[in-house]
Amino acid sequence: MHLKMKLRFKDRVGIVADISALIAKRGLGIDMMEVVRKNDEAHVFVQIVNCRSQRDKQALFDTLERVDTLIDLRFINTLPQEVRANRFKVVLDNISDGVVSIDQNGCITTINRVAQRVLGCDSKKMIGRSIHELKLPDLTILECLNGRRFSRVKQNLITSTGRYHYFATGRPIRDSGNRIVGAVQIAKDMQEIKRLAQSISEPGRVSFSDIVGRNNRISEAIMVAEKIADTDAVISIRGESGTGKELFARAIHTASRRKGPFVPINCAALTDQLLESELFGYVGGAFTGGKKQGKAGLFEIAGDGTVFLDEIGEMSLNSQAKVLRLIQEKAVRRIGGAKEIALRARIITATNRNLEQRVAQKKFRQDLYYRINVLPIHIPSLAERPEDIPMLVNHFLFQLGTKLGKVLQAPNDEALRKLAQHNWPGNVRELKNVVERAAILSDGGKIDVNCIVFSHEYTTNSLSPAQICFEDGFECQSLKHLVGEYEKGIIASTVGNSKSVRGAARKLGMSHTALLKKMRKYEITVE
Repeated sequence: MHLKMKLRFKDRVGIVADISALIAKRGLGIDMMEVVRKNDEAHVFVQIVNCRSQRDKQALFDTLERVDTLIDLRFINTLPQEVRANRFKVVLDNISDGVVSIDQNGCITTINRVAQRVLGCDSKKMIGRSIHELKLPDLTILECLNGRRFSRVKQNLITSTGRYHYFATGRPIRDSGNRIVGAVQIAKDMQEIKRLAQSISEPGRVSFSDIVGRNNRISEAIMVAEKIADTDAVISIRGESGTGKELFARAIHTASRRKGPFVPINCAALTDQLLESELFGYVGGAFTGGKKQGKAGLFEIAGDGTVFLDEIGEMSLNSQAKVLRLIQEKAVRRIGGAKEIALRARIITATNRNLEQRVAQKKFRQDLYYRINVLPIHIPSLAERPEDIPMLVNHFLFQLGTKLGKVLQAPNDEALRKLAQHNWPGNVRELKNVVERAAILSDGGKIDVNCIVFSHEYTTNSLSPAQICFEDGFECQSLKHLVGEYEKGIIASTVGNSKSVRGAARKLGMSHTALLKKMRKYEITVE
């Protein structure tokens, strides 16, 4: 029988020795003992083995009860060490990485559930056995026992369950005296990393965490959107062009957990006839040029999903009347058809127009306005939240760097000041374009102020993209050539306006040697 006990003492020297002596005198053994000091008390947790009967248990209790300075004594079911070990095991078993650890002799001390599944083994059988028995592709983890560390080493593993590609990272484990007492290796699945990178860098399934910003107004808009995402009511998103209205709509769709797809349509980009055929669909023979079998409209295609009507303020009054009827009756009828099809999709609208003004001008139906304006969300312009610019810049650089497979440097202070002083008529969309352009022009170093080029500056720049494209008789040129010409102009202008090549290099945020190479490449000389 194993006994677990907690003894609470007034702290003093010799407590552990007294307890150990009394337990040994009863012919019992100690499997584990832990002392926790709290203020002026000592809490002693002990696991005792070889207790053969209830009588032995009571006798031990009576013996320990007479120990000097004892405050409390009781039997417990779980020791603190067991709680910590179980908590640690639950955490390890619920992460997506494979984890294996060894002691200083190379024997396995930990192997989590992911590693067990990949390696086809059982932790109960492997704990305490040599790491050599795991049949890992290499045993670099053993070198960590000599102090070595390694990161993101590509490894391939072929087992009976399949082929695995992963990145391995290893670290030595040290005690409080900085002595190496073991090592741990963590394996990250390459496919999982790729999927994570894609979910971050590519549009598609968007969540509210993808909306970047700490400004009070954007935070309030996110809070409102989260609160109403689960409802079926029509949502109206208002904001200037480029503020991220579709991003909000996609995040709302994701949070709503609707089973159907997210179906966007730009109402301003289509004529009345095309818009209606796209939204409602048509039956075969409804009009010349249509498909013989007819075509399902977007509301049908969306099913239980979401239809996003972007720029609804640009719809004609005729199309508005049909959308109003659809919302009121929750049914859609194909053009040329008689059958009513039940509408299950949720509707989200968006516009950069002042709908109240358009209603007053009789350019937007008042009854439709009240139908779609049940749950309005207002997204602030970028000019109203300048404090979010550095955060957005880092976000866009991370996205671009993920696509290109490299780490992009952040803008320097001068470049950030230029970004902060701009009025951003194109809002977040314009900022993204400016940041991506700057990253391309930066030559891999810190993004300098000369790399921050706004659209209106093209008209005054002697080497504007329009002039580069058409100065040779409208001849089409490659993007690489155009970017090269633009880079050449920036370097020539900066060198010409600097006292020295080194001064120009500092302005451009690059090394003197790198600038000289660029100057030789573009045949730029110093007069």
